[in-house]
Amino acid sequence: MSNMNKLMEFFYLLNSIQSIIAPSLTSKDDTYMIYHLIGLLYPLNYSAMEQQSYLGTDIQPDQVPTSDEKTLALLCHILTFIAPILAPLIIWLIKKDESSFIAYHAKESLNFQITVVIVCLILIISIIGLVVVWLVGIFSLILVILATLKASEGKLYKYPFTIRLIK
Repeated sequence: MSNMNKLMEFFYLLNSIQSIIAPSLTSKDDTYMIYHLIGLLYPLNYSAMEQQSYLGTDIQPDQVPTSDEKTLALLCHILTFIAPILAPLIIWLIKKDESSFIAYHAKESLNFQITVVIVCLILIISIIGLVVVWLVGIFSLILVILATLKASEGKLYKYPFTIRLIK
């Protein structure tokens, strides 16, 4: 039996069990408990559950951020349209000791902007890259908008395809 067939069979079993038990579920934690019972390999830390895609990773923070923290995290991303590396760097240097939420978003934004600059420089040097560099710009625009939305929702956002120079 191939891995794909095993995976399909597993999700069919998961849906069957969940449809039987779903009326008695009262919270999200109950649903995750069912996943553990039937053998899904999720970590027991429910607050760190990730939703991954090619457009980035969405993570719930351990603590609920305040309105001011959400606003500064949002600014870490949105100000990159004006000052790509400088804006998240300044916010990170000022707020890194005060708020882990703001520090996380500022570091992610800074690392992503550095990665975009490196990729664009490499593409501009190559002849083929001159044709493709605008695609990087569109893709980065989409990702910055997504990161801004996640920050405004109070979630941690991890950019895909990013070199994490600042840890």
